[in-house]
Amino acid sequence: MIFQSMLYYLLYGSCYLLSLVPLKGLYVLSDCLYGFIYFVVRYRRRIVRRNLTNSFPEKSTMEIVAIEKKFFALLCDYFFESVKLASISRKEIRKRMTFEGLERVDKLAGEGRSAAFYLSHTFNWEWITSFPMHIHSKEVVFGQIYHKLANKTFDRLFLKLRERFGAVSIPMPDTARVMMNYRREGKPAIIGFIADQAPKLHTIDHWVPFLHQDTAVITGTERIIKKLDCVAVFCSMVRKKRGYYTCKVERIIEETKDIPDYELTDTYYTYLEETIRNNPSSWLWTHKRWKRTKEELEQYKQEQETAKRKRLEQIEED
Repeated sequence: MIFQSMLYYLLYGSCYLLSLVPLKGLYVLSDCLYGFIYFVVRYRRRIVRRNLTNSFPEKSTMEIVAIEKKFFALLCDYFFESVKLASISRKEIRKRMTFEGLERVDKLAGEGRSAAFYLSHTFNWEWITSFPMHIHSKEVVFGQIYHKLANKTFDRLFLKLRERFGAVSIPMPDTARVMMNYRREGKPAIIGFIADQAPKLHTIDHWVPFLHQDTAVITGTERIIKKLDCVAVFCSMVRKKRGYYTCKVERIIEETKDIPDYELTDTYYTYLEETIRNNPSSWLWTHKRWKRTKEELEQYKQEQETAKRKRLEQIEED
């Protein structure tokens, strides 16, 4: 425990000192890091190339490589921009991370309505944690859903960075319970859901056509929205230039409780695909997003059914 605390303070201290370097200087370091991870380490290049090729079959190899290189450059920028969160001033982050179309959300929050923001791994999603500065209602709880990291030191560091501007971080398994508690307490909440992740095999219940591929998707966000009758807000991230981003509200659905199943999820992926096609290098391509297949799911179901039948047979024999 003491060792982990010492390691955290050492890591955070290093992060904070690095964050004091002006962004122009950090971008010089980013350019150096890009050359190292792309040409020397070749970090996940095979995965990125496969994802891009399958997602954009209409593009030539030359176009795919250009997107790939720009993506890795943006990934390095993302790293140093995230470090910058340790010390960046409220004035500067407000200038560099802007939001468009929040007037209606602000009004709904003032009326006591809770909202769920559909977000994605589009650069730079970490800076969206400055969102609380852009809503005027003082009674609103701001939060983001996150996956706990296996490394407790890094998990603690990222929580520190993500909560600097007043947003709370909610572990994914606790999402429904925490939001229900806010509702019981009469506190409107605005919660960001990064909903473009791959679901675990046993949780798959819906597929969408996404970037030319059958894609298994998470539907938990939709279930929570409908259960709590939250306002659904669909957003897109736009990189205006290096170090400047805008989160645009594309659509707001106020009455969500009686919407047909999967409609919110399908709408989210429609907007997400449009965002990616407009700027394909800005989405996170390093993950094995399409590792789940319908064939794999069918095999899993058959195995589960076989195991269940054997257990019943064993019980009858006993």
